[in-house]
Parts: sequence; structure tokens; C-alpha cells
Amino acid sequence: MKIIQILPELNAGGVERGTLELAAFLVAAGHEALVISNGGRMVADLERCGARHIALPVHRKSVASLWQVSGLRRILTNERAAILHLRSRVPGWLAWLAWRGMDPRTRPRLVSTVHGFYSVNGYSAVMTRGERIIAVSESVRQYVLDHYPKVADDIIRVIPRGIAPADFGVEFRPAAAWLAAWQAERPGLAGKRVLLLPGRITRLKGHEEFFELLVALKAEGLPVHGLVAGDTHPKKRAYLAELHGIVQRLGLGAEVEFLGHRQDLREVMAVSDVVCGLSRQPESFGRTVLEALALGKPVLGYDCGGVGELLSELFPMGRVALGDRAGLLSTARAILGGRPQPLPVGEPFTLGAMCRSTLQVYQELQ
Repeated sequence: MKIIQILPELNAGGVERGTLELAAFLVAAGHEALVISNGGRMVADLERCGARHIALPVHRKSVASLWQVSGLRRILTNERAAILHLRSRVPGWLAWLAWRGMDPRTRPRLVSTVHGFYSVNGYSAVMTRGERIIAVSESVRQYVLDHYPKVADDIIRVIPRGIAPADFGVEFRPAAAWLAAWQAERPGLAGKRVLLLPGRITRLKGHEEFFELLVALKAEGLPVHGLVAGDTHPKKRAYLAELHGIVQRLGLGAEVEFLGHRQDLREVMAVSDVVCGLSRQPESFGRTVLEALALGKPVLGYDCGGVGELLSELFPMGRVALGDRAGLLSTARAILGGRPQPLPVGEPFTLGAMCRSTLQVYQELQ
């Protein structure tokens, strides 16, 4: 089969990584994989795995983007793909409009993945127009059924995001050279208990709760150090500056470090004592949470959405009721004091299971 996936850009994030991983799997399995996006730093990785990329500005939330519809229809017509897979709303609309104008007898079959708890409106509804709808967690499946009653339950397939056991496992250790460089760059971490908050720099990700937790642990005499790892979109630079100000106001200037975008997040998680997932909004899945658990790292997170599902399944001790600051402190204290281990991560949370299940969805439509 030839499968086309479409998403805004190929820079950083779970959707982007999942798109790349699925494309690599499809190529290795003898299929043809094509991705349409505005491009980004991950295009080279995509092409190295044998997939093709077509660069189109399908990322802009603008009426002018409708000019892309006719070009997309030409691409879909010329490529004669078996499957068109929608990954995001703006390109989803453009691709759906292009697809709708094609001959139903020859156009590709339509699949969409609901990656998040989108705002409930007509704009988001395009992600429910697939002939099959993939939900990345049970929470997302229920969200679709609750808010889009016209969607039939029997066309939804729950496929959790997955990790590669060869890359993420309790036996993983950073390379000696990496570890030596890390320790040389950050001598102040010696003897500290390291708490990591991964994720894009954006509001509602729990940065303020994270900083307040560090203040509380520090007040109890625990030698803690916080790491914040995540990309900052140009539109979020003001918020990043605000976070730096909060750190200084709380007196955490020596205990918090902003790492920015990291290609080596796996290694950073491996040298951390606790990984945190503190989004104030329910996460649809929580990929970094799964990766940390697979590495054997305890995760402290709010018990809601996909993060709550993962913790319930793999590390119940780390669950905290949403917004419970006292619970965060007591749970962090217990984790740091006992160093508990998560349960082993296996199917359905492996990359192989995710890709095989997605291919099965495609095959249902053939």
C-alpha cells in the first residue's frame, strides 16, 4: 500500500515523532510512505528511513490556506494512495476538502487520529470524519463519543502511542562520553535529587506547580534540583521569560535549569530521579511519561487523561489528584524516600504494537 500522512510541520512533538515512526515501519514492511507537511528539522530523519516528503504550507490557520486544496487534490490524484491519514486539524481540513472533491471510487480511504482533547466545535470536528478514527487513549475515545454523538463507536480504534523497547528499557544507561560531558557541564548536580519536567514551554503544563514543589522540598531540607526540558515556540518566548522571573522570585535561581529542546531527552530522563507530568489540562496520552516509566523512572503526575491512565496501569503510586499541591509534595517525598520502580512496560505500549495496530486499521479499509 501507499499511505499518505498529513500534519502541519515536522519539528518536535509526539504527533511528529509518531508520524515518523509509523512511516519508518511502513517502509520496512514493504509499503510506501509519504508525508505532507510544511517541513522542519525531522524531514531528514524521515527521508533517511526511505519515506518521501512533500513540502506544502499546510500549517497556517488562515483562510488563505484554502489555496492549498486544489494542489493537494492534484497530489492525491497523482499519487493514487490507498490511505490518506489526517494527523492535525488545519491540514486535516485542507486534505478533507481535497479528498471530498475526488471520485469516491478512486480516492484513498480516509483515516484520522485524534491526538488531543481539542476544543469542541466545527473546526475540530474534521478529526472525526475519518472512515476509521484512531484514538490515542481510552480518555480520547470517550471524549469523541461524548462530544460528537454522530460518530459511531464501532469505527473508533484505541491505539496507544508506543516506545521501542530496544531504546527505552530499565537496562538503558547513557554512554560514558555523554555522562562525562553532562557531569562536567553541571557539577552542581552532584549529590542532588533531580526532578525533571519535560514538555513544550507553554501554559498549563504545570511549570509553576513544579517550581513550588521544589521550594517545598527544599524547605524540608531535601537537596533537590529541577530541570525543565522543552522547546519554546517563538510565540511563547514571553512566557519563558515569565517563568525565569518566577524562578528568581522563588529563590530557585541555583536549583532550576532550563534545558531547551533536547535531542537527548532519553539520557536526561535516565539521570533524573523523578520525572513529572503536571499538565493542568488532561493530556491525551503522555508519551514522555511512558518513556520515563519504560526507563524504570518513577513518574509524579496528575491523575487525569492519558497520564492518569498510564500511571494507573504502570505506576499507581505516582498519581496525584489534579491541582492537589499537598498531594504533590507528599507523593514526591514518598517517591524520593523509597525509590520505587514502575511495572515493566510491554504491549500495548510498544512501538511495534502501535504500528501493527495502525496497519491493521488501514487493512480494514482495503
